[in-house]
Amino acid sequence: MNLVLPKFSFAFQPIINVEAGKIESFEALVRGANGESAGQVFQQVPEAKKYYFDELLRTEAIPLAMKLGVTCHLNLNLLPRCIEVSKTAISSTIEIAEKIGFPTEHIILEVTESEIINDAERFSHAVNHYRNFGINFAIDDFGAGFSGLNLLAEFQPDSIKIDMYLVRNIDSDGPRQAIVRGIIRTCQDLGIDIIAEGIETDDEYQWLFDEGIELFQGYFFAKPGFEHLPSPFFPNHSVSLGFHPNT
Repeated sequence: MNLVLPKFSFAFQPIINVEAGKIESFEALVRGANGESAGQVFQQVPEAKKYYFDELLRTEAIPLAMKLGVTCHLNLNLLPRCIEVSKTAISSTIEIAEKIGFPTEHIILEVTESEIINDAERFSHAVNHYRNFGINFAIDDFGAGFSGLNLLAEFQPDSIKIDMYLVRNIDSDGPRQAIVRGIIRTCQDLGIDIIAEGIETDDEYQWLFDEGIELFQGYFFAKPGFEHLPSPFFPNHSVSLGFHPNT
C-alpha cells in the first residue's frame, strides 16, 4: 500500500530574551505547502507514517533554517515515542546538521508534555546520550498535561515552556499566578530555563517579567513567519503607554 505524505514547509517564530534584547531561538513550526496549519498537515499523515514523518520534519527544517539565516538556537519538535520506534529519530537530525554545518549545540528538541512516554527510563537514557552531541532538550506546553512533574523527576530538561493556558490572563488570575510561581521556583532550584509561550497582551508579559521570566514567545512579540524570519517586537517603556508596532 502506497502511503502518500503531505507536502509541507515551515513557519518560524522567535523566542526572545527581553533582558538581553535579542532573539534567543527560532521555533520551526510545520505548515502546509500553502501555509496550512500544523493540524491540517498532520491530519493527512497516515498513522503508520506518523513517526517517520516526525523524523523527516526535523531533517527538512534545519536546512531551511540555515538557508534563511538562523544563527541562534533552533527549536524543533519531537514526538517522544519516535525514540522508541526509530533508532535514527535523533541521530538523523544530528547527521543533517553536521552535513550542512549547522551547530548541533544550537539545536533544542521540544517534547510535548501531554505526549505519553511509554518507557520513561529509556527516554531519559536517550536524552542523556544525545546531550553528549550538544543537543538541548525542552518540555513544551508544561502544565497542560499530567506528566510534567514526572518528566522533571526522570530527566532535567534544559528548558521548559509554560503552557499558554496557564499564562492566559495570568495578570488577573490568582490560581494561575500561584501555579506559575511554583513552576518558577522549581525550575530555579533545578537550573532549568523558563520560557513563557503564547503571550498575547502587555499585561500578561508584564506580570511574568516581574516574576523573573526573561524568555518569551507569542503573538505579542511576533507571529510565525511562513518561510521567513520575522523581526520581533522587544518590549520597552513604550509598551506601557499603549504603543505596539505590531498592532
